[in-house]
Amino acid sequence: QVQLVESGGGLVHAGGSLRLSCTVSGTIFSMYAMGWYRQAPGNQREVVATISSGGTIKNFSGSVKGRFTISRDNAKNMVYLQMNNLKTEDTAVYYCSLITGGSQNYWGQGIQVTVSS
Repeated sequence: QVQLVESGGGLVHAGGSLRLSCTVSGTIFSMYAMGWYRQAPGNQREVVATISSGGTIKNFSGSVKGRFTISRDNAKNMVYLQMNNLKTEDTAVYYCSLITGGSQNYWGQGIQVTVSS
């Protein structure tokens, strides 16, 4: 079955950086677009960044553009989210998602990112 496992979260001061990683198994990773999403307490889950299957097309939410980058390594079945200049409002649970284009995406279990002031 398809499995996604995130790593790299934690606690960081505002202005700092973190790099999230997501390892995907159980599918042909290189066929699918991938995304990072986040959900803060009391808020809906929102998209942070997406990357096409080949890695050439990337999209970012307005709130992270210029601070976050997304990349992938199809040889390793991994996708990354480099987060720089973190702000307290970036605090959330971050989820990796495999975007199937159908009615259901696959999701990781989520990983906490906390940015302190």
